[in-house]
Amino acid sequence: MPIVVNIGGKILAAADAKISVFDRGFLYGDSVFEVMRTYAGKGCREEEHLIRLEESARRVLIDIPFTREQVRREVRRTISASGEDPCYVRIILTRGSGPLNYDPTSAHDPQLVVMVTPLKSQPPEHYREGVEVCLIRATRPTDNSQATGAKASNYLVNLLATHEVRQRGGYEAILIGGDGQLLEGASSNLFLVRGRQLLTPRAEAGILVGITRQTVLEVAPSVGLNPLETALFPQDLYEADEAFITSSLREVMPISRVDGQPIGSGEPGPWAALMREAYLRSVRGES
Repeated sequence: MPIVVNIGGKILAAADAKISVFDRGFLYGDSVFEVMRTYAGKGCREEEHLIRLEESARRVLIDIPFTREQVRREVRRTISASGEDPCYVRIILTRGSGPLNYDPTSAHDPQLVVMVTPLKSQPPEHYREGVEVCLIRATRPTDNSQATGAKASNYLVNLLATHEVRQRGGYEAILIGGDGQLLEGASSNLFLVRGRQLLTPRAEAGILVGITRQTVLEVAPSVGLNPLETALFPQDLYEADEAFITSSLREVMPISRVDGQPIGSGEPGPWAALMREAYLRSVRGES
């Protein structure tokens, strides 16, 4: 079974999975979500993802009518029903349905949706040769609002940035904020290596604080890197010894070029490989 969907506790095949056209997640992107992958049949950093789902909902004023244990049970039921490992898991919480207006208090019947599909592995050459990223200036719907930092479903800016980068022959867009600071990838977090310092943009810059990002910060000292959250600018990336991006599905992926310019030697360096090994030891040890 390639894709399994759980809507409101009912497990369905993809062809039978339907949600109302009046659902505000469909109408306005008025929902929050989490993405994780499995190792040995278990969701990686499941607890952290469920906590962040709750935090995202709080930031966008969605009342969750389910306990964390109820959400956990539905996630695990859906993973088990899929029979896949490793698999991609997407958890979505919508505000629910309501009249065609912008008043969030008019919505009712929030929907919990869990989608599980076989995980498509990244091409091995991406880790062996590194990927090219491109810098994109962007303003996202959640910027400079109480929703800053929420993993909200309105990803149109990220989608357009990704399209622009792919048209330029790149792999991932690195977003630049209004003040010129580097923020994050369209679907990843960003790290630079300078000497023995591991640098990443601060949460206060308005980034989504990734679960993989946090794990990388935790394990960095074990390989001899000193992690530091700080303000970073394009020149910092151009002049870095190494750079890599992180996400639940990519884990730790080296960057070899930015806007056509090589990072360091233009090939993945030793720190990215060491960080990926340390990250995998950590998350596989959990499973």
